Amino acid sequence: MLRQSAKSLLERECPSAHVRQMMDDERGYSPELWRKMAELGWLGLVLPEEHGGAGLNYVDLVVVAEEMGRVLLPSPYIWTLMFAEAVSRAGSGEQRRRFLPAIARGELVATAAHLEANGSWEESGITMAARKSGAGFVLEGDKLFVNDAHVADFFLVAARTGGKRANGVTLFAIDAKRPGITVTPLKTMDQTRKLGEVRLRGVKADLADVVGEVGKGWPVLAAAIDRAKVALAAEMLGGAQKVLETTVEYTKVRQQFGRPIGSFQAVQHKCANMMVDVEGAKSAVYYAAWAVSNAAADAQTAAAVAKAAASDAYRRTAADGIQVHGGIGFTWEHDMHLYFKRAKSSEFTFGDANFNREVVAHLIGL
Repeated sequence: MLRQSAKSLLERECPSAHVRQMMDDERGYSPELWRKMAELGWLGLVLPEEHGGAGLNYVDLVVVAEEMGRVLLPSPYIWTLMFAEAVSRAGSGEQRRRFLPAIARGELVATAAHLEANGSWEESGITMAARKSGAGFVLEGDKLFVNDAHVADFFLVAARTGGKRANGVTLFAIDAKRPGITVTPLKTMDQTRKLGEVRLRGVKADLADVVGEVGKGWPVLAAAIDRAKVALAAEMLGGAQKVLETTVEYTKVRQQFGRPIGSFQAVQHKCANMMVDVEGAKSAVYYAAWAVSNAAADAQTAAAVAKAAASDAYRRTAADGIQVHGGIGFTWEHDMHLYFKRAKSSEFTFGDANFNREVVAHLIGL
């Protein structure tokens, strides 16, 4: 029922024409559709019931995320989810009451600002300083490739308040309108995703802005990233599945030498390989969703495996889809290039397949 509800709304409200419209829109997403998503409970799907959420788990969430990926939904959903996950896991009672119901109602858009110029997704990559100032802190530094930074109401900012290791990272929930914050939109290959550079110069933060404990923010952020990996991998899975279906349908109607191109063995092999990629990623994604929902011992490993599998599957499937479509697959008017670009941008978000395989190798002691 959840899948059918998501499929019905998104196919109606987010056709290709809408995606292309949002590519040219400064906001990059539709506030009207965002409110409809909130009314259906998607924004609070995995949030606690006492804070306006549905109290469901990530197995339920990936069903919705798959359908988002199928239509290339332009939305700050995953990044708002990351912010909510961190607050839900480690925020104070006041922070939970302030942020979570507003997110569930669709009244607040948030994002995570943690990646820096070094491009590292590990705790060592967080070098932005948060120096002590009286009872609070002053934030100085730059955050790059921040999703939907230009429309976010709040940033989950990771800064270093201690040494070089994980125990020196602190998380801050910072109002986007706070003095000293400048957001600069970035040009990207995937126009369905809006990225920005966030500059923080003398931004004041007090203890009420700290999510969790000072110097102990990395485990909270890492858990939020793992869950965001699962959501993104599910979205990628949905996109790959749509590419596969579209490509197979095309092979049935495209004629060459007086017969459908789907009758040629080389084309059949390519489509079969696409299906193997999609089905393999699906198994990895759904297991990871179960693992993070049940706090399984291998949850972090499962999230990395899912992201690696989905990254490879979506990239290869989108590339093969373009190849099978031939000349029309390369045109601006056809949607195949939109799926390929989304595949590439998603591939490098939270680390590409090679990075996540290294994470797995480290976790299992290789």
